[in-house]
Amino acid sequence: MIHSQPNRIGLTSRQTLLLVVAGASLWFLAAVLLRIIAPMGALEGTMRGVSYALVIPGTYPFVLLTKWLVALRDDQMAIGIAVATTTALLIDGIVVAWFPAVYGGHLPQVTNCAAIILWGAGVALLLGFFMNKGE
Repeated sequence: MIHSQPNRIGLTSRQTLLLVVAGASLWFLAAVLLRIIAPMGALEGTMRGVSYALVIPGTYPFVLLTKWLVALRDDQMAIGIAVATTTALLIDGIVVAWFPAVYGGHLPQVTNCAAIILWGAGVALLLGFFMNKGE
């Protein structure tokens, strides 16, 4: 049975586990999407700015979905999104270092994909902080 008492970061064990799964799942979805759109030039030239801009409204529904799926309270948004984002960033770091073929294998495409993942993580963290409300 998963413990329902808050841990030291104010989440239950269930919430923490679900946030790790959500972070890994969202990273996977982003990696698949990037693997498809990067060869089309979506991360180069002027399209890079468009792609970065689209990450902002594209991330918001996932933050809301994570809140709902994990049953985060308003005062848990910052830490909850931070846990999910940390998971995604850890996976991204491993992929870039040991499995760059996931992003396409060629250096410019790998770095472009990793960079927009970093941008998306920052956007998610900002959204989590802005959506966080006191107890």
